[in-house]
Amino acid sequence: MKLVDIMTILGIQAINSFSRLESLKEVCGIIWMLVPVFTLPLGILQALADGTKLFFKENLLPSRGDTRLFSIGPSIAIISILLSYSVIDFSYRFILVGLSIGVFLWITVSSLAPVGLLISGYGSNNKYSFLGGLRAAAQLISYEIPLTLCVLSISLGAIR
Repeated sequence: MKLVDIMTILGIQAINSFSRLESLKEVCGIIWMLVPVFTLPLGILQALADGTKLFFKENLLPSRGDTRLFSIGPSIAIISILLSYSVIDFSYRFILVGLSIGVFLWITVSSLAPVGLLISGYGSNNKYSFLGGLRAAAQLISYEIPLTLCVLSISLGAIR
């Protein structure tokens, strides 16, 4: 991997962190919260503090629900999203998976995320959580249908 590729990836990460920090400062200003001020100047350690808090957070499982389904649902959603990055060619030399059907694999794998949301909503054995899972899955599907139609129309146009 070339130095240019590494610098591009690090630049994208820096822009993402800065935009996240700026939006957090705006939200904290609205609700009168002073958290980003206390994590060094300009709040540069805020992402590390959030990750540490998430790592040590207590894992709550439903008492009457199916704990296996409740735990495996988010895993399915995250794995499908991370697998969709495998078809992206980051550079000429940094290719994770070289496939001729990369677009179709991306559409297929990314459409598994609503299944994970449905499974975790159903596994909680609570009708409101299940309705929330249905709503989240419907929202993801409503975004995926136009995206899939656009990508497939471009792919079919490129065949000729």
